[in-house]
Amino acid sequence: LRLTPRRSTAALLAGLLCALEWHLVWAAVSGMETMLFTALSLALMEYLFSHLAERRDQEGPQGLRTERQLVSAAGIGLLGGLLVLTRPEGLGLVGLVIAALLALPWPPGKEQFKLRLLTAGIALAGTALLLTPYFAFNLRTAGALFPNTFYAKQAEYRFAISLPLRFWRVFSPTIVGAQVLLLPGFGYAAYRLLRNRDWAALLPLVWWLAFLSVYALRLPVNYQHGRYSIPTIPLLLIYGTWGTALLLRPRLPSLAVRVLSRAAPTAIGLLALLFWLRGAQAYRQDVGFIEGEMVATAHWLEENTAPEDLIAVHDIGAVGYLTDRPLLDLAGLISPEVVPFISDAERLAGWMVERGTDYAVFFPDFAPAYAHLAADPRLQLVHCTGYAWTRSVGHENLCVYRIAAGDGSP
Repeated sequence: LRLTPRRSTAALLAGLLCALEWHLVWAAVSGMETMLFTALSLALMEYLFSHLAERRDQEGPQGLRTERQLVSAAGIGLLGGLLVLTRPEGLGLVGLVIAALLALPWPPGKEQFKLRLLTAGIALAGTALLLTPYFAFNLRTAGALFPNTFYAKQAEYRFAISLPLRFWRVFSPTIVGAQVLLLPGFGYAAYRLLRNRDWAALLPLVWWLAFLSVYALRLPVNYQHGRYSIPTIPLLLIYGTWGTALLLRPRLPSLAVRVLSRAAPTAIGLLALLFWLRGAQAYRQDVGFIEGEMVATAHWLEENTAPEDLIAVHDIGAVGYLTDRPLLDLAGLISPEVVPFISDAERLAGWMVERGTDYAVFFPDFAPAYAHLAADPRLQLVHCTGYAWTRSVGHENLCVYRIAAGDGSP
């Protein structure tokens, strides 16, 4: 509605598609931060559009208009701070929004330029108000501005592949669904905004492209149905629905155009419903995988290891939550010292032995380093889950290995 107030039907359809889109529903029930980040990023962009509308509003006394703009700038800053607290990459959107406050058109005049600087400064201060204790905490506990996860994930998932293929890896999961039919409309919407030089409406598209590009460069992964890319899907739906509505011509004389224009909304709706049902099946399989592999292994460790046994785990979630054992993290999330050699099997094994680790837990086919670890003579296989679904899709089960001491004795 902010983009095109006269197309309320298209806006309603975009909202319904967001409610049904299976990645978003999957993320909503997954227990992760994905949907909070998605909601906050959309709220920040909408709040920016609201602020820009207030700039154009010439009604009321100048002092009241200025006060409203300063208050909304503070709200933008606080929302931006919450966004970065949820995920570090939100800092990119905050930067774009503050740049928009500085650069987007104002009525001419020296006083307006000062107000532009003031609103951007207030927004920046609001963000800093929330981020300063966050950065201080991270520096105190981890020695860096961002949590260990920010650095460990990037170190673990280094891929020697071309940039176009990296981009495809992070983009392709986001078009699995009804939104694939919206791609022509998405492209047309972008073209129309560029042609009209509507810079404010283009900002979310700049964020969409920047978000995917950063992940392509630093973390080109697509597991868990593109978990990290999911926040871009609402923008694909919003702009794709709007552009598709502009392209459809149900009353043109051409029979082919009329039929296509009338069939497209039905096809999009049916496909969204079918993928929603398929998403439910995917969620069931994912929950089964977590229960059958990670949770089952955590219970086995609780029952078959001593309370003082040191256990090295990849990944640490269920084991850390369900077992009362000292832990090392092979993924580096709570053991940041492992990050420099996270993909070196020999150094990982030596590190575990040096730390006096009693057991190691990992999927032997997760990465080449883990295949080498599984074959290391210092590791003795003592348990695998045997969960059938994992084997049915061509992967190995989660396994537990007893680690020999430095002298070769168990």
